[in-house]
Order: sequence, then C-alpha cells, then structure tokens
Amino acid sequence: MHERAPGSRGTAGRDAIVGRDAEVERLAALAADASGGGRVLLMSGAAGMGKSTLLEYAARRAVVAGRRVLWASGRESERDLAFAGLHQLLRPVLDEAAHLPDRQRRALLGAFGFVPDAPDPLLTGVAVLTLLSQVAERAPLAIVLNDAQWLDSPSADVLAFAARRLADDPITLLVGVRDGGPDFDPGPGFGQGPGLGQRRDFGQGRDFGQGRDFDREPGFGQERDFDRGRGLGQGAATLVLSPLDRAASRRLLGLRVPGLTGRIRERVLDQAAGNPLALIELAEHASLTPDDHGPLPVGRRLAAIYAARLAELPEGGRRALLLLAAADLEDPPDAVLALLPDADDKAWPAVEESGLIRRAGRHIRFRHPLVRSAIYHAAPFDARMEAHRALAGALRDEPDRRAWHLAAATLHPDPEVSAALEQTADRARRRGGYATAAKALARAAELSPGRDDSARLLADAAGLAVFTGDLSWVEALADRARARTDDPVLLAAAALHVGRLSALTRQHAAGFNGMAAIADELAATHPAIALDALAAAAVLRFYSGEESQRRMIDRLLPRLPAGALREWARIVSDPFGSGRDLAPRLPDMIAAATSRSGAADRGEAGAGGRAGQLTALAIAAWVLDETPLAVRTFDEAVRSWRTAGPLPDGLGGVVALAYFEYGRWDQARAVCADLGALPAAAGLGHAVACAHAIEAMVVASQGDAAGARALADEALRLVDPLESRSVAVYAHRALTAAAMVEGDHEAAYEHARTVFDTNGDPVHYHASYPALPELAESAARSGHHAEATVIVERSARALARGGSPRLRSLVHRSRALLADPEHAEPAFLAALADPALERWPFERAQTLLDYAEWLRRRRRIAEARPFLTAAYDIFRRLGARPWRERAQAELRAAGLDVHPADHGAIAGLSPQQQQIVRLAARGLTNREIGERLFLSPRTVGSHLYRTFPKLGVTARSQLRDVVEAAAVDGGMPG
Repeated sequence: MHERAPGSRGTAGRDAIVGRDAEVERLAALAADASGGGRVLLMSGAAGMGKSTLLEYAARRAVVAGRRVLWASGRESERDLAFAGLHQLLRPVLDEAAHLPDRQRRALLGAFGFVPDAPDPLLTGVAVLTLLSQVAERAPLAIVLNDAQWLDSPSADVLAFAARRLADDPITLLVGVRDGGPDFDPGPGFGQGPGLGQRRDFGQGRDFGQGRDFDREPGFGQERDFDRGRGLGQGAATLVLSPLDRAASRRLLGLRVPGLTGRIRERVLDQAAGNPLALIELAEHASLTPDDHGPLPVGRRLAAIYAARLAELPEGGRRALLLLAAADLEDPPDAVLALLPDADDKAWPAVEESGLIRRAGRHIRFRHPLVRSAIYHAAPFDARMEAHRALAGALRDEPDRRAWHLAAATLHPDPEVSAALEQTADRARRRGGYATAAKALARAAELSPGRDDSARLLADAAGLAVFTGDLSWVEALADRARARTDDPVLLAAAALHVGRLSALTRQHAAGFNGMAAIADELAATHPAIALDALAAAAVLRFYSGEESQRRMIDRLLPRLPAGALREWARIVSDPFGSGRDLAPRLPDMIAAATSRSGAADRGEAGAGGRAGQLTALAIAAWVLDETPLAVRTFDEAVRSWRTAGPLPDGLGGVVALAYFEYGRWDQARAVCADLGALPAAAGLGHAVACAHAIEAMVVASQGDAAGARALADEALRLVDPLESRSVAVYAHRALTAAAMVEGDHEAAYEHARTVFDTNGDPVHYHASYPALPELAESAARSGHHAEATVIVERSARALARGGSPRLRSLVHRSRALLADPEHAEPAFLAALADPALERWPFERAQTLLDYAEWLRRRRRIAEARPFLTAAYDIFRRLGARPWRERAQAELRAAGLDVHPADHGAIAGLSPQQQQIVRLAARGLTNREIGERLFLSPRTVGSHLYRTFPKLGVTARSQLRDVVEAAAVDGGMPG
C-alpha cells in the first residue's frame, strides 16, 4: 500500500529525471532493499534542485518493491503547530494505535489532542517507534519526509528519537531538507511540473537543524552536527544535490523547452547555474529580452512578489541589491563591493532579514539564481540603467567589463560605446572566446550610427559565431547584416559564414553551388573572399564526393591567388590527382605553424587562429595518407581548441578517423562523442551522422556488431546518401565489419559492394578505397571473386600514379585475398614490404593474420608463428576482440597456447569513463580530472561511483592495478 505523496505523478521513470543517475541508483537500491533495517538517508540541496522529484521516485520504487510508504511534507505555515508533521505522517496508520500498550497509546493520542493527557516527549517517541515497528511487521516500510526544514520541533524530536532506534526493523527513512536557510518565496504551487517535482510552499524558514548548517561535502557521507546532535540526520548517510552539469542542463532544456535557440539557451545555462527550477523558469521567459546583457527575466508573478519585497527595504538596501543583480560574475568583486554600503550601514540588517542574500564577511551572493533575475527585473528601468552606469564608472580599469555595462545603459546609437565593444570583441577573439566576441560585435552593431558599419560588424559577428556551431545564431546575424547593406562584399561575407556552418547540414549540393558562385563572382575583385568560399566548397566536395564539383573547383582555382589555402582546396578536392604533388611540403608547413602556435601561447596570436590553421594542415595530411603526421598535428590543434571551446571544423570528423586508423580507438570514440554533442543542439544532421558512422566503424572493430549497426543505421537515416557520400561509405564499411564479426559474409559483401558503383568505380573518391580489403575478404568467403577482382584491378589502375603507399599496400592485400591460393604469396609479401605501414596498426595486423593463415594452410607453420604472434599482440592492444580471437585460434592450431587475461570490464566502459578511470589511477582528484575533461567534479565522481562495481574495485587506490593489467592485455587501448 502506498499513502500517495501530495503532488506525486502517476507516471514517472528514470528517463524523467535528468542528470541524477548516481542519485537515482542510490535511491532505487535503498528503496528496494528490505533485507535489513534502520537505513536513514538525508538528502539536501537548494530550492529547485529536484529533491521532491527524487523522493517521489524513491517512493514509487519502494511501492514496486512491495513496501508500504508513509509520506509527510513540512509546511512553513504549520511549523509552530506542535506534532502537525507527525500527525500528517501517521494519519493513514493511526488505527494501529489501538494495538499499542495503554500508556503509549494515550501518549500518542494526547500529542494529537485526541485525549486530555499531557504530551510526554519520551513516551510519545516510544509509541511512534512501536507503531512503526507494528506496521513494518506486515510489509517493509519506507518513510519519506519532504521539506523537513519546516517540520515543527516536537515532530522532529520524536521522529529523530525513533530514527535512531530502527536498526532491527525493515524501515527506511528518506529525508529531504533545503540547504542553507531562508530562500526565495515564489509562493504556493510555483514551479510545478514534470521533471522538477512539486515545489510547494517555498518560503522563509530555518534549516531543519534550526539554523545550524550540516556537512555539505558532495556525494555520500556521514552526517554530523545536524540539528544540534539530536536531529534525524545524526549518523545518517547524506546525499547532497549539487547543480546539474552543463550536459545534463542541456538535456533538461531540450526536454522541457525544445524550441529555445542556441544563443538564448547558452544565456539560460550560464545564469541558471545548474539549478533545474531556474533553468525552466528562465527558459520559459527568456524571449522577453532582446539584448545579450544582464539577467534574464522571470515570470510576472515572481517579479511582482519581489517588487513588493524590494519596496519594503530602505533605499540603500534596494540600491545595493540592484547593484549586485546588475553585476556579472566576470566583474571584479572588489570593484562591485566598493559601490555597496559599508558593513555597518543601517540598510544591511533589513536586507539580510529579507532572506534574499547570503553574506559571510565580504562574500555576498543571492540565495538562488532566480532571486538575481527577479530583483533585477523588479526594479524600475531607470534604476537599472543607473546601476549599470555606476558599475561602468567603478570598472574604469576593466575596459571589457566597463564596455558591457555602458552598453547596457545605452539606449541609442553611440559610436564611442560601439567602438569600445568592438575592442572588447577583438580581445575576446584573441583569447579564443568566439561566443563572447560575437555577442560583443552584435551589440556594437546595434549601437553603431552608420548602417554600413553596422552591417560590417554583424557580418564579422556571424563569422565568429561559426566557431560556436550555432547555425541559427549565424543565420540570424547574417540576416541582420544583409538587411542593412547592399555592399556585395558584405553580402558575400554573410553568405559565406552561413555556408561554412550549413555545410554540416544535409544540403551539400545547394551549399556547394552557393560557395562556388561567390568564388566565381568575386575572384577578380575580392580574391581573398573568393578563396575562402572555394575552400568551403572543397569541404562540401569532400562530403558529397560529387565528381562534377571537382571539375568546378579545378576551373576556379587558376583564377585565384597562389597560397596555402588554394593548395589546401586542391588537396581536399583531388588528393590522388594534382593534390598528391603537395605532400612533400606538408611537414615544413606544419612545423612552421606549430612554431607560430608556440609564439601564440606566449600571447602573440589567438588560440582559435592557430588551432584552425593546424587543423587545416592536419586534414590535408590525413587526406594524403600522412596519418602519423596528421595525428601529431591534430593533437596540437585539439589542445589549442580545448582552451577556446569545441572543435566545429567542417571536417572535424577527420580527427576521429585519424585516431582510429592510428590505433587510438578510445580517443576516436571520445572525439565522436564531442562531435555529436555540438551539432546535435543546433540541428546539424550531417555532423551527427558523421560522428555516428565513424564510431560505428570503431565499435564494429571492437566486436560490438549490434552497436555498430545501430550507429550506422542512424547515420544513414540522418543523411541523403547522394548528398553525403562520405558518411554513407563510412556507415557501410561499419556494416560490413559488423557482418564479418557475425560470420555473415554474404551480407558483408553486399555492404562492401555499395562502396563502389555499378561500374566498379569508388562511390567516394577518398573514402571508398580503404574498403578494398573488406570487399575482397567478404567476396572470397562468399563466392564473388570475379566481380571483386574487377573492382580491385580498376582501383589499382586509378591509384597507380597518385595513390599513397598505404593504399597500394591495401591493393596488394586485396589481390592476395582474391588470388588463387598457389599464387597469393607475392601479393602478401608486397602488402607487407614497407615497414612504414606499421603506422596503420589495425590494417597491418589484418594483413599479418591473412598471410599467417595462408602460410599455416600451406603447412608452413614455423613461418606462420611470428606473423600470428605479431597480429595477436596488435589486436589485443587495440581491443579488436573478434580479430584477437581469430588470431588466438590460429596460434593454437599452430601449436602455441595463449591464455589471455579478462579485460572485458575495462573495454566495456565508455571512452569518457575509461579516461576518467585512467586519470584517477594516476592519482588525480575529481576536480583535476574535471578540469582536464571539461566536466564538473560531481560528474567525475558520479562516473567513478558507477564504474567501481563494473571493475570489481571498492577503493580508488585499486584502480592503478586494474589499469596496468588492462594495458598489458589490451583492455585500455591508446
């Protein structure tokens, strides 16, 4: 039986609770475990953190597990009514009081006023303990106390007495308490809705511990000094709800406010600071403000509540709160504090008693993210402007912060403020802060008196916004620029910026035509813009693989000035033709760019500029099959980008492919995860598909056929195969590998065959050729020798002049697999001839295995053994399970016994979890790991909490042995 919690919802589940996986697991286990007794968990957090949602979830899980649930919620209006909370909790089971000993029964009923006996606290506590034990005899019992900070003291004392004596009963006590003291008071019923829980009766009140803070260490621990040593939390396990991390906050917004645009969404994420209630409230009213500065608004009712509260304060207090609300996190605290009244000013007592702020010495903060927004928008418009002017005056030594406050206080065009913002944007760009720079330029454009100058600033803002991956923002900025000018150069620049990012959508043919038209139109008059457009067109040519696009690029290139960008476009568009001749120059070009990168690290250039240049050069190296050089350069570029933001380059998927080919599979999957996260929020379907297809190739090679198929199928669903031939080829290569893993060679051949057209030519001029051995092996095992041989020989002729040594090796291997067994050895030896091909370890190991199998079948077992051993070692190191098992079987057939250690636990972790475990094993703290991986310390702790059972460890100190053992056996590649 479940005494239904007020406001609990009829349907719920794990999916409705975002970003609380560790908490959900903990509560589910606690709610369902009826084996022992006396479990007490105290869950604390600020208002809006989701305590009610989690408690309701725990209550539902307890019911499913066969527990009876009793629920009570503290109410501020009843905190002075003795035993009100206890009566609410026990009312469904008060009929059980008839079975209590007479003195206990009369004490309990006396506490509720049912009999005239004077309450006896000790006897009442014993009665409650006996009553709960009686109820639990028929079914395990879960007691849920929500908003316990508002329980009346007599109820709290009695329940605390009972809680300390539950060790022998199948009773679990879950207590939710608000962290920290007086909080904001939106009023009854505010914030109700799925995903947040029922936020009832927010209001001023004291901690459950009567004003005394309890230990707030994140995670689970032992509660101390709670309620002056007698509260429910004494000796209890604790669960502190920290703010949601950025990823979880994004997911919550995606579920609750899916139409929120990227720019406003980022502001909501910044200002809500991970509080779920604040995220939803700010998101629902974010469209009410057009500017990019100051707190986002809240709803009218909440604003009205705070307007009334502000009106009760003295003038000095109102001004102080407004200054705090108008200030940004980036503003130097000392400068802001200098504007506030002195500590002994008579305004402060009223402000502190209002419950709006928390103050500890010189540290002052609002009690909740929504308080800041509500205070700011509850103030009159003129007062807000005056606050920003005061802050600007106090920040004369901080030109960037001063410029933003001046802009917030300026309603009409002002060339000086516009110029200050443009300088701010330039400094932000040099630091790699592209979103900040774009916002500054957009605001500068609004304050610029001249239409052409305003259009220029907006076009530049669109160019910087490209690096955020937010297509809707780039399009909006470009549209605003086009509306203010007829200048063909500015119009072309705006279109180019949109085209660069929309390349990550599905419409590659239209995008190519637009970029090629700009290059054609401006080649004579503005060659730099034309060259940028043609480089963007080359990216689209790579995506689509359309041959007519290569011919268009070839016609335009001679009209453009010579230089690195023109050569880059040639390489990407035609790597096995005219672009191949540029390969010898790449090492020197990359060395020069890396040298400039070092200078930039000393402050001589922007992070994004050097990262972009290094990325472009790495792409060129990879396209030309200079993979080791590409990987080294990508490493440097990614390090630079990590300081500036995500890596939304048009060919960013190449990073993952390079890592995959080079044998760093965990990094390849991590890059895929990053790539998938950025454009997913902006609807850039091609980029998401590319990430899925490449990850599918990796997981198929690891032996997860079902996972590979799911990723590959999703990639194919997201793109038009004729518009995105590269993604289609990668997806079909993954499907080929998945079918091979399952031994379905006919299906493998069907997928491999789609990588080449009906004439036997590659579907994609670059992506198809590495699939030749997959085509050959599946053909040899399914009876399609003749057709596959035609395709291999046709490819061999095409690659005779411009193909790389790697591709020529793959052609030799393919010939060997398709050849008559008596004549295959020369082709195998040719495939293994170049030692440099060891830099593609998976392909090299596959060739070694193929040759060793051929040798063993010729009864040349002694010759086969070293090749089998080498292949086995590589497969084991990479984590290529199916190929490792195949090599292991061959070794046994060759008379060698192999006893591989079990590395399944490590290999089964996600790439991110593997990174976290590896860093934790090296002794890094959660905070240090979070800084490296751009995660919150809480998220790191959550991952470790979930991975310990999977790894069979109970302490952090055991991770080193696990990681070292897995590295030896290949469980943690890379």
